[in-house]
Amino acid sequence: MAKVMKVLAIDGGGIRGIIPALILEEIERRTGRPIASLFDLIAGTSAGGILGLALTMPGEQGRPRYTAHDIIPIYEEKMKQIFSRSVWHKIKAVDNLAEVKYPTEGIESFLDEFFGEVRLKDALTDILVTSYEIEQQRPFIFKSFKAVKDPECDFLMKDVARATSAAPTYFEPCKLEIDDTLGYRALLDGMVFASNPAMCAYVEVKKMNPGTDRFLVVSLGTGEPHHRRIYDEVRRWGALQWLQPLLDIVLYGSTVMVDYQMKTLLPPRGDFKQYYRLQCKLDIDQAQMDNIEASNLRTLKLLAEELIENKKKQLERLCEQLLK
Repeated sequence: MAKVMKVLAIDGGGIRGIIPALILEEIERRTGRPIASLFDLIAGTSAGGILGLALTMPGEQGRPRYTAHDIIPIYEEKMKQIFSRSVWHKIKAVDNLAEVKYPTEGIESFLDEFFGEVRLKDALTDILVTSYEIEQQRPFIFKSFKAVKDPECDFLMKDVARATSAAPTYFEPCKLEIDDTLGYRALLDGMVFASNPAMCAYVEVKKMNPGTDRFLVVSLGTGEPHHRRIYDEVRRWGALQWLQPLLDIVLYGSTVMVDYQMKTLLPPRGDFKQYYRLQCKLDIDQAQMDNIEASNLRTLKLLAEELIENKKKQLERLCEQLLK
């Protein structure tokens, strides 16, 4: 029987990354194994990219440095460092209209402390992390399996994490120094084209394994905003009113479309389920990627626990498949 290629894809979403982190902790608990040992490829965008990188960092004796269980308290503790700004920065930026919402010192110091000098090539399993190059106007995707073969494709994990999380209006683009004729790449958060990286991961694993037709793809969301906009409310809106709602529509519309495409491409094969999507609904306040209030963090954790409880039969089946 042909090998089943097992793929994990993790959406972007800032603080909402706590939701897939808790799901992954549950998968680790049920299987008794670290996430890096359960999948052939891990793909992530933004917060999902940082989580994927963290779970594949090498530690002692060939084991991951961090499990999902280890990462959750770090995630909770460090969000204030990442989403931090002085009163002066807030005034200078006119809140968020004239300048990025947050200075880069907070996120860069966290990533430097967390990832240190670990390189992409050192990942314990194949990993794919999305970003977008704004000068060349095309996706720029980091791949650990390319980094192993080509030093020019190998970067520090902290720089990869910075690039994939450079969310427009929140942080400055990442200027990644590269030793070629251009000298650098100007990179944005991968959410601008792949808020749900499941399709990126599936296409890549098919390209890497052309003779394989057996797949198990696990796609983890960070919550889907549930906010109806009524025709009579929006029909006369101008550019200013549409700015944030339109961004939400683009991001979450593409996420739902990728889910639909994956369901179509990977239907169940007999009693073998090839595709799992674990996602929950959010209200408008919970959907904010930088809402680091303790009450919101608790709400997100409760939503994750509710999702785990409601999907416990699916999770049981998934973990059985992962262990085969």
